[in-house]
Amino acid sequence: MAMLRPVLPVFEYVVNQDYIAEYLCVNKDKPMLNCNGKCYLSKMLQEEQDEKKQNLPSINMKEYPIGFVDILFCDFTPQTLENDQLPEFTSSKPRQFTASVFRPPIIC
Repeated sequence: MAMLRPVLPVFEYVVNQDYIAEYLCVNKDKPMLNCNGKCYLSKMLQEEQDEKKQNLPSINMKEYPIGFVDILFCDFTPQTLENDQLPEFTSSKPRQFTASVFRPPIIC
């Protein structure tokens, strides 16, 4: 619903454009402006934006102190592998493992 809030005044304006232009328009006595209720739309959008700003929570930075975090140092010593611990590869060609798992559907 929060995503639709900015769109609602525009939707309301489009649906009720004739009524807004005739009864709610501030500039209806000035036809050369060709307002047609756009003044009402801009007023509604401004009110929506002001309401959105008022609803934002205020954060007091004194309540949330930011400090430095100690970095933990880990000892990463390289491990050496013996020849008998290395995996054996039977083929130097890359093997496609997906062929055995994924099969096309059978047409009956």
